[in-house]
Amino acid sequence: MMKKRKHEITAFLGPNTTLEGSLSFKGMVRVDGHVRGDVNAEGTLIVGETGVIECDICADAVIVRGEVRGHIVAGEKIELLPPAKVFGDLEAPSVTISAGVVFEGNCRTDKQEEVLENKVAFLQRVSETKNGS
Repeated sequence: MMKKRKHEITAFLGPNTTLEGSLSFKGMVRVDGHVRGDVNAEGTLIVGETGVIECDICADAVIVRGEVRGHIVAGEKIELLPPAKVFGDLEAPSVTISAGVVFEGNCRTDKQEEVLENKVAFLQRVSETKNGS
């Protein structure tokens, strides 16, 4: 049986892909298409330059080069790399925003344990806000 490498992409949604609904995964997924719904992951989400995510994201690590419209909560790190555009709040122990990135929102860095304990409550508050509750 072959071992999977730790940094190997386990799934890829290409530029002509549209997904509406929930995306859940373990491992590393790259999105170059369009996702609308919510993303919950035990692993890393990579949003490629042509990727557009319109939802809240909860993952271990998130790397963005495309566009995200939603809140991002990560247990380890968030990296925004050019030409990324992010419209929403960020919460992770480590957040990197490179020059050339468009970011509109709030950023909060906490210890990893605090982020993991609060991520469910954070996403619930966001959902309640969107539903007008």
